[in-house]
Amino acid sequence: MPYCGSAPIPAEWLTRWNFDPVLLAAMALGAYIWRTRWRSDASQDRPALAALGIAVFLFISPFCALSSALFTARVVHDVILAAFLAPLIAAALPRGLANSPGSLPVWTAIHVLIFWGWHAPPLYSAALSADAVFWLMQISITGSAAVWWAKLLRAPAAASVAALLAGMVAMGLLGALLTFAGQALYPPHWLTTQAWGLSPLADQQIAGIIMWAPASAIYLLAAMAILYRSLGKAERAR
Repeated sequence: MPYCGSAPIPAEWLTRWNFDPVLLAAMALGAYIWRTRWRSDASQDRPALAALGIAVFLFISPFCALSSALFTARVVHDVILAAFLAPLIAAALPRGLANSPGSLPVWTAIHVLIFWGWHAPPLYSAALSADAVFWLMQISITGSAAVWWAKLLRAPAAASVAALLAGMVAMGLLGALLTFAGQALYPPHWLTTQAWGLSPLADQQIAGIIMWAPASAIYLLAAMAILYRSLGKAERAR
């Protein structure tokens, strides 16, 4: 049974909120610790609040249950972890994460390997079969991405752009492999997609296209923004 519960059908999924008391207590405790120990100035408030909102959407709202039914929803979930929740956490904890041991290239490799690893069918199936493995997946993807973003945003522009382009290539390649696999690779979704009008293979292909195009574009846009800002600083300096 996945952490988010059994796969819903379209008629019921909007009612499938997750009010796990352990999760709610952990989120409240995390917010309290951040407020009392890790917050240093008001600039951290907005990213922290946005990160909390994203966490509510991913783990409490009916989207959590939807990810039990559709691999596409699970991929969107994982992309949000890496490309949205992680940089917000990096902004809310600017000092601690950036000071983590290891260079930007090392953390680029770590993050890519963790993201790819959890989308290997055996590990993915394990994550949807045991709560402990599920949370290990969530924490490792988000944590590695948060450290990566923290180092990336403080590195020289050339290094940041190179790291983002490496992330874009890795995300796009994984998406292409899922799109052209030719067979459904993820047993947890073999019997859950039909109620949504999709075969398991079609669901996997849509998920692959999401990784291949819009998810990869997030890293490309971030690289372009950093490059544009760097060029603007150089122009002002001249």
